[in-house]
Amino acid sequence: MDRVALRGLKARGHHGVFAHEREEGQTFIVDLVIGLDTRAAAADDDLAKTVHYGIVAEEVVAVVEGEPVDLIETLAERIAQQCLKHDGVQEVEVVVHKPNAPITVPFDDVTITITRSHA
Repeated sequence: MDRVALRGLKARGHHGVFAHEREEGQTFIVDLVIGLDTRAAAADDDLAKTVHYGIVAEEVVAVVEGEPVDLIETLAERIAQQCLKHDGVQEVEVVVHKPNAPITVPFDDVTITITRSHA
């Protein structure tokens, strides 16, 4: 399986369990690795035979900016399911970064990583 990766997609969302997270919002960063077979697209040099990563990026940002959820686990699942809607996408790895998580000690980042595929 081939891989198309998008790293560092940034969007402002209102996700979290605390009221101030829902009200103020914060920046979330998403990394994706999309698994698909790109041989037909490469052979024919045809965008229609692969995943259009520009469209995927816009859809991911829309999910992050969309309906708030409590958990980044839920957000990651929603992103994965959106990616799997594209023809040819067999698998997706989603990493959601929450660098401004409400933690009381110094830290660099909080992430959730999930991998989903068609059953």
